[in-house]
Amino acid sequence: MAQCETCGNVYDRTFEVQMDGRTHTFDSFECAIHKLAPRCAECRVPIVGHGVQAGERLFCCNHGATGGRP
Repeated sequence: MAQCETCGNVYDRTFEVQMDGRTHTFDSFECAIHKLAPRCAECRVPIVGHGVQAGERLFCCNHGATGGRP
């Protein structure tokens, strides 16, 4: 049994994610997303999916990436 590094739950069906040379242990995709997903530079929501990149910044949608301009 292993412990989820986000919520601390000890669970017999945890899984590992390798990212940037580190191994992370989670008990759910929700915990993995909370810990590892990039955050939108505008609204700080976790970006689950493609998102939009403008320069070096990541956004959850085009609205944030363009500063609200269409």
